Amino acid sequence: MNQHKPRLLLYCQHSLGMGHWVRAMTLANALSREFRVTFLNGGRAPDHQSATGDLDMLNLPPLGMGEDHQLYSQDDRYSVKESLAMRRQLILDTYALLRPEVVLIELFPFGRKKLAGELLPLLKAARRDKQARPLVLCSLRDIMVNARKDQSRHDERARWITDRYFDGLLVHADPRFARLEDSFHPRHPLKTPLLYTGFVAPGRIAAELKPPRRGVLVSAGGGMVGAPLFQVAVQAHAINWAVEKLPMTIVAGPFLPEADWQDLAAQVKGIEGLTLLRSVPAMQPLLEAHSLSVSQCGYNTVMDILESRTSALVVPFVRGQEDEQSQRAQKLAQLGLVKVLNPAELTGQRLAEQILQLRNFSSNPAGLDLSGADHTVRLIQKLLTSKQDANAESQPEEYAHAC
Repeated sequence: MNQHKPRLLLYCQHSLGMGHWVRAMTLANALSREFRVTFLNGGRAPDHQSATGDLDMLNLPPLGMGEDHQLYSQDDRYSVKESLAMRRQLILDTYALLRPEVVLIELFPFGRKKLAGELLPLLKAARRDKQARPLVLCSLRDIMVNARKDQSRHDERARWITDRYFDGLLVHADPRFARLEDSFHPRHPLKTPLLYTGFVAPGRIAAELKPPRRGVLVSAGGGMVGAPLFQVAVQAHAINWAVEKLPMTIVAGPFLPEADWQDLAAQVKGIEGLTLLRSVPAMQPLLEAHSLSVSQCGYNTVMDILESRTSALVVPFVRGQEDEQSQRAQKLAQLGLVKVLNPAELTGQRLAEQILQLRNFSSNPAGLDLSGADHTVRLIQKLLTSKQDANAESQPEEYAHAC
């Protein structure tokens, strides 16, 4: 490892799917070119961990979030209480050992309220570190959940924690598409500097020879909540194959529950023109091999769709207070980038019709900024340099204004 690179501690917790992990991993790989990155992973570790450069992975005792919005342990050896205690100590020990120049926390305090017990001690430790107080930043996706019953109180609490402990907010979106104030409404104005990075996309994967696009690709991110979409997709395939001989590939995702995977595998067995895959290392090459995409509307799925320029129909995941995907889908549709099918209308016949209509649809996402990973690296470098210069001049209060 390059001992001269600044040390950066990145925390990420993925609970339902793997979208947060994929975006954070893309950032970590980009940051590792200029920083010595230690990645604190709070969820189940995916099989494919494509770490590059100066990047160390530290997998905490994994926790997930159930349908009842309660934490559950993903390691049978530990209870939730035991996992939380171990994680808290591991995070504090890692911080004390590394003494990072930068701490980058994904989503909190705008989400992950149930993990405040391990993150607030980290933030307090950083704040107390008078000799080498790190630059503390929050990493946010484009759209926040804003359908909680206590949304106003939640937003005000997030604002207070941000203003007290953070030096900046990095919003991974093109501000022409989404701005923080669209989905975040605290009672008092946010004082912490707010910076838009552009969308964090994995980057196009070069291929020497690309086959002609053909068929429909169906996916649902990590697959944790994809079973209803996959079941209806099988029905739609039977309808369209009988008339159009339109092939379909379903990528179930590594986190599709095993019982759902077994049911799906039995359901598609022997069906002509239908290919079922458990998971793939990267979605973009597969998207570029298909002419049509049907998927949910998670952040990383959308990035892959936009970069591959595949004609896409999205069926946003909506459950309880989870309205982020429907908001994203609506914005994309307004820009003419995707077609949207309301999940309440999801039937085999309806999906089959929408897939055939999708053949006449094309989008051009060239106007959106998809260079968020590289831009994030440059922004953090600039913020860190400004902070160090301000410290050298003994004028720490000017830091926020200088940036």
